[in-house]
Amino acid sequence: MSLKNKALQFHSSGRKGKLEVVATKPCDTEMDLSLAYSPGVAYPCTEIQNDPSKVFEYTSRGNLIAVISDGSAVLGLGNIGPLAGKPVMEGKSILFKRFADIDVFDIELNVKSVDEFVSVVKSLEPTFGGINLEDIKAPECFEIEERLKKELNIPVFHDDQHGTAIISGAGLINAANVANKKLKDLKIVFNGAGAASIACANIFISLGAKKANIIMCDSKGPITDKRENLNSYKKQFITSEKVTTLKQALKGADVFIGLSVGGAVTKDMIKQMNKTPIVFAMANPTPEIMPDEVKEVAPDAIIATGRSDLPNQVNNLLGFPYIFRGALDARATSITQEMKLAAVNALAELSKEEVPESVSIAYGGKSFKFGPDYVIPKPFDPRVLLRVSTAVAKAAEDSGVAKTPIKNYDAYKQKLESLQGASKGFIREAINRVKKQAKNSKLPKIIFPEGHNEKILKAVNIIVEEKIAEPFLLGYREFILNKAKELNLDSLKDVPIERPNMHKKYDLYVKQLYKLRHRKGVHMEEALRLMKDPNYFASMSTALGDSDAMITGAAQNYADSVRPILEIIGTTKKGVAAGLIIMIINQRVYLFADTTLNVNPSASELSHIAAHAADVAKYFHIEPRVAMLSFSNFSSQHDNPKKMKEAVELMRKNYPEIKVDGEMQADTALNSEIMSELFPFSSIKNGANILIFPNLDAGNIAYKMVQQLGKGEVLGPFLMGIRRPANVLQRTCVVNDIVNTVALTAVQVQERKTRNKF
Repeated sequence: MSLKNKALQFHSSGRKGKLEVVATKPCDTEMDLSLAYSPGVAYPCTEIQNDPSKVFEYTSRGNLIAVISDGSAVLGLGNIGPLAGKPVMEGKSILFKRFADIDVFDIELNVKSVDEFVSVVKSLEPTFGGINLEDIKAPECFEIEERLKKELNIPVFHDDQHGTAIISGAGLINAANVANKKLKDLKIVFNGAGAASIACANIFISLGAKKANIIMCDSKGPITDKRENLNSYKKQFITSEKVTTLKQALKGADVFIGLSVGGAVTKDMIKQMNKTPIVFAMANPTPEIMPDEVKEVAPDAIIATGRSDLPNQVNNLLGFPYIFRGALDARATSITQEMKLAAVNALAELSKEEVPESVSIAYGGKSFKFGPDYVIPKPFDPRVLLRVSTAVAKAAEDSGVAKTPIKNYDAYKQKLESLQGASKGFIREAINRVKKQAKNSKLPKIIFPEGHNEKILKAVNIIVEEKIAEPFLLGYREFILNKAKELNLDSLKDVPIERPNMHKKYDLYVKQLYKLRHRKGVHMEEALRLMKDPNYFASMSTALGDSDAMITGAAQNYADSVRPILEIIGTTKKGVAAGLIIMIINQRVYLFADTTLNVNPSASELSHIAAHAADVAKYFHIEPRVAMLSFSNFSSQHDNPKKMKEAVELMRKNYPEIKVDGEMQADTALNSEIMSELFPFSSIKNGANILIFPNLDAGNIAYKMVQQLGKGEVLGPFLMGIRRPANVLQRTCVVNDIVNTVALTAVQVQERKTRNKF
């Protein structure tokens, strides 16, 4: 099927278009109706009448943007009018929602003048928290934005101008860095003198470029004092250079900025530019000159385009959702130049950092590293939301336009991460807790047996940068440092690295292993051999308290990883180890156990597993409510239900402080209405948050089905019931999974120290 047919089918199948309105409050009962509309709605109306700022508390205005266009300059299509432009505005709207969780109404205006456009948008101000102007032709777009910024008390942003300027500004900073050139020395030539070009030039000047070094060309050639009938915006960029063509302008230039038409530049033009030219050919879908043509005559060139299939895409998606997110959250009255520059610098700095594995996966396994082919972050980099929105919110405060400045930026970053998935917010909260507690004590020391593993090294680099833990790597120091250099993992240079048999405590650990296992068939010679195994060494280091915890399993199967932990660290007095999954669904946290270790646990073992899970819940300030699951509700005499019922009785006897019930079906355990109506006697009638399964089949199948079909977000697995914290990763884990496990392990270490459970 052709792209055209795929696109038409995409827009027309099912519910037409790309947007729908979704209710955020229930409307299922008579009471719901009374609260949502008459008579209850009168109360928030009165509150807002008395204090207009309460509109942000009682309505959606604070998270609602209008994408407004007259369709007069739709990218790549021209003046197609408001109706034909509607699919583009809907598309812009879903990007706001997908990448920054901002609600949007797209509004297409059938207006004939600037005055009419401004008048209509002004009348809409009470509805929206911000205005995103889109696809309006120049020079009208300049006047429209300037007037609305003066006359409205909410942010107004013309993305075609400033979005392109912000992204290309970040790219120019980094391209100049790679080329070893200074912004103030750059000779910059523009082809195209519309809204985007004017905005780019102004941003470049704010960043340090010299206005005198800019030559701007339009369809008639360079803008010089010989030209007539120039609008006021073009007049700002009249050059004193004696040039009459684009080719003459490019002679000796350092930078070409193309915002014009495909094929406007030739190889001969590029050939006469300075060494290491910076070529941003951003015409879409066909650039002013293709990158391979540039490379033929300037192999050292740094090239950006507007295309996603080529390196260094100048994509406005890196800007507008996050700029508005920060502006809305600070309740900014406008988007200032300081806020735009904050976004530029945040993007430029992000490009220099190691790129998350999730970004590589999103781009078919490609790897990205700061350099000529990577001077601009990728749109699917999840860090853009955190960096740009935070920078913009802070700049709004610093420039005096924030009505509700962010009070706690750690909490704000946690909120932003939760927009990308509840598990991210959960992890950010864990990291913040670890950092806060570490101010009064040392960070947890965590040992990693798999020091040669690339995923582990990337994760440890993040751990050091985030200050989540003090890592200790096992392996060949020279190999690891060379690998770190190859991967650009600068934060690993000070991490302790050592081979087990070269460690000063190797002999002590050997003797301790022999003492511990000599009646299990381990001779001294075998103890010497086993202690060279990083997993055995890490387990002994953790068991003896030289490390606070260990994490392994990224490069080997679960059974081989867990064996040394069980043999050396051993279980707690409860005598049973078990696997736990943290499942997050619709912002609610559930704990599933056992999901990885015990094939068919006894009633006694199940009671201890549930107690371990309750301890984990308390680490995260969750009140444990345990359900022992089966296929029946308090009635069956089959083996598994009887086992679950017995486990409940043992828990009530041995752990009376924990709320528990069963045997029960999963829907009963999770649905408080079913519980309250049919089983009002239950001690967990508010619904369970810890689900204990009768066997490994049930637990493992359940969590994987919920993950795939119910879109549950999974953290783990985690190992419970071990004397000291130790966790085994899944071999299929990615870097983020490892970082998440480290964060939650660090919380576990700190909580156990606080409770003297070491």
